[in-house]
Amino acid sequence: MNHKFWQNKSRMKLLGMAALILVLFLGILQITQKKSQSSSSTNTKQQTTVDVLTVPRAELAKRISLTGQTVPEAQVDIAAKYQGKVTAVYAELGQTVTAGQELIIQDTGDIELTIHQNQAAYHQASADAITNEVSFQANYDKAMAAYQLAVTNYQRYKSLYSAGAISRQQLDASEQQQADTKAVLDSLANQMKTGSTPASVESAQAAASKAQYIVGSAEKQRDDLILQAPRSGMIGYRQVEVGNMVQAGQKLLSIVDNSHIYVDCQVSEQDLAALALGMDVNVQIESLGKSFPGKITYISPSIDTQNMAFSLRIALTNPDASLKSGMFAKTIIQAILRPNALVVPKDAVLEKNGKSYVYVITGQNTVEERVVQIGARGDQQVEVLTGLTEGEQIAANNLSRLKNGMAIVPHPVTLGDKGE
Repeated sequence: MNHKFWQNKSRMKLLGMAALILVLFLGILQITQKKSQSSSSTNTKQQTTVDVLTVPRAELAKRISLTGQTVPEAQVDIAAKYQGKVTAVYAELGQTVTAGQELIIQDTGDIELTIHQNQAAYHQASADAITNEVSFQANYDKAMAAYQLAVTNYQRYKSLYSAGAISRQQLDASEQQQADTKAVLDSLANQMKTGSTPASVESAQAAASKAQYIVGSAEKQRDDLILQAPRSGMIGYRQVEVGNMVQAGQKLLSIVDNSHIYVDCQVSEQDLAALALGMDVNVQIESLGKSFPGKITYISPSIDTQNMAFSLRIALTNPDASLKSGMFAKTIIQAILRPNALVVPKDAVLEKNGKSYVYVITGQNTVEERVVQIGARGDQQVEVLTGLTEGEQIAANNLSRLKNGMAIVPHPVTLGDKGE
């Protein structure tokens, strides 16, 4: 019995050990399966669904919005040039005037007196110039006659001296007289050489010219006291009445010429390439609820360093009387920046460290980071100059979650799905 007892006990031990080994094996198998499932789950979580775009060639368009104000053909301020009293005003607000029309007259009484005085001085100076010229000619003729007489006397005295009729002293005196009259004649003749005007006559003529200039200056001042319209237009400002004492430089009237209306705008450097002289545009005047056709007539040759923008002017081709200066204007331009460009959505480009990157999709559905060079920028798309070729596939979203070499779940899209 003892023998059977020990045999049974040995069997029980063997069965217990077999059961323990089986439990251990099943536990290890379960742990292995859980690890495998966990690893598989982790790999699935690392794969991100990404919109995949096949890079095309297409028109790169941009919607440019320009705002500005209407400006007239011209707006000219009229100011007093001299201080004085206003004696007449021939302009009213809103009145249409023509170039050369008299608008304001200041008191010209004092300047008229000055003109008369200077005219008298001019006439006197002119007369003095004529007198001096006549006097000089008379003196020249007199000197010529005196010299000729002295020559004749000297010749006669030489004959008498040879005959012993006169003394040597008398002959010398006659010779000296001839030399003196020649010196006077030469002095006058030298002033007439090469057609030059004698100094005394030139001085008198200069005095006459000076007096004439003074008269002209006074007449110009009188004319400046009569303010005329420099161009045709409408009186848009009037701040003067008869009897006012106005100061030099004081603004009295303004003339606005609305015969042509323009719109002045500011345009950024990024939008400048899409605009060109002669381009047709449509301008909306919001206060009137009207649109007017126009044409770009001016783009500034250099940027304004204060606001870092370029100036642009649009000429309205069919303005009407309802248009006034200073109205708010807006125009929308749908411009084609590039007609056949390699384009990608802006969201597909990552900017970092001063460079532009895209994620290219490989044949194994992994992403590869690649540097590209960006050209013109549209509203929602950008031009790629280098780094990509037509037909390659890139990630169009979720760029912040992507890393170089990462596996993805691709979701094909077209440029229309990611378009402007």
